[in-house]
Amino acid sequence: MPLKPTAPDSVEYVRQHDTRHDTFTVEAHLAAPPDTVFGAFADTPARRRWFRLPGRQVSYTHDFTVNGGETASSLFTTTGAAPERLAYASRYLDIVPAARVVYTYTSHVDDIPRWASLVTVELHPHPDGTHLRWTEQAAFLTPSARPEDDLPHLRGATRLRLNGLPAALG
Repeated sequence: MPLKPTAPDSVEYVRQHDTRHDTFTVEAHLAAPPDTVFGAFADTPARRRWFRLPGRQVSYTHDFTVNGGETASSLFTTTGAAPERLAYASRYLDIVPAARVVYTYTSHVDDIPRWASLVTVELHPHPDGTHLRWTEQAAFLTPSARPEDDLPHLRGATRLRLNGLPAALG
């Protein structure tokens, strides 16, 4: 059932659809020291090598400072379906070089707010690199056509992005 673009803004819609909250953690071991891994978050060209929205990129900005943030938009197309306009906007809340990044972000599909998240990325030294722990607390604001897939989709997309992180380290 397609959503009407104005549906999430109405009081009636909000009363009929509970906001769902979920938390997940993804961990990874990276063969680089924490300062190098941190650089892949801080340095815009390095970040662009591993952090992208799916589809054809339309716009991108990045300001890696506390109260700065990142915005991205893309047009995602699949065979037999209408293109989707994807938008992402974040704000950095806490940055501790080589140790932690905390930020919030919202994700929109076709101008409809789908979820908002608080993300904490922790970088722990390990004898042969860095142990990365990504914890995300998501509030699903507008369910997809298959709400039971929303959290697995978000967790899977996070794992896919982190799979690309090693390429940005060297």
